[in-house]
Amino acid sequence: MIRRFSLILILLFSAGANSQTLLVLGDSLSAGYQMPIEQAWPSLLGGALEEKGKSVSVINGSISGDTTGNGLARLPALLKQHQPDTVLIELGANDGLRGFPPNVVENNLRAMIDQIKATDSQVILMQIRIPPNYGQRYSNAIAQLYPALSDEKSVPLIPFFLEQVIVKPDWMMNDGLHPKPEAQPWIAGFMAEQLSPLL
Repeated sequence: MIRRFSLILILLFSAGANSQTLLVLGDSLSAGYQMPIEQAWPSLLGGALEEKGKSVSVINGSISGDTTGNGLARLPALLKQHQPDTVLIELGANDGLRGFPPNVVENNLRAMIDQIKATDSQVILMQIRIPPNYGQRYSNAIAQLYPALSDEKSVPLIPFFLEQVIVKPDWMMNDGLHPKPEAQPWIAGFMAEQLSPLL
């Protein structure tokens, strides 16, 4: 009886020791825009990662409309509350759609990366690309700051999932910017594939 109880404790401890927490800090692309939060890809990500042998508790800290400045302002409280092992930053699209200067976006992202690293958490950055509303030169400037920051700060950079969703009209809402609920399982699988080697 004691031996069996000890074995259960060991198994529970091992499961807890192998489990980790991932905080997704994003905007409407991760917040489940115009859908129940249960359908959004971060809510499905834990199951997709489990299929790849990763035990991860996923916390969705995303808010529709958030800019990098909003994320930077909210980050300290999120880090204190959740104490994540890893933070995925999916921000910058709203900055770009509003024409914010690229150096402001870059500085906000850099400050977030520094804050996360200061807590000994891992940072993962998602590439962001925006439509050429303000011209190709501006769009390129926004896109190029992500690999530059990835190199500067030695943080992994993963691809922008929307690039593979937007080519499928049936998966996109009428605004042409947000994926439908039907796209969320695919996004969760794609993100699990990108994230699992890094977790």
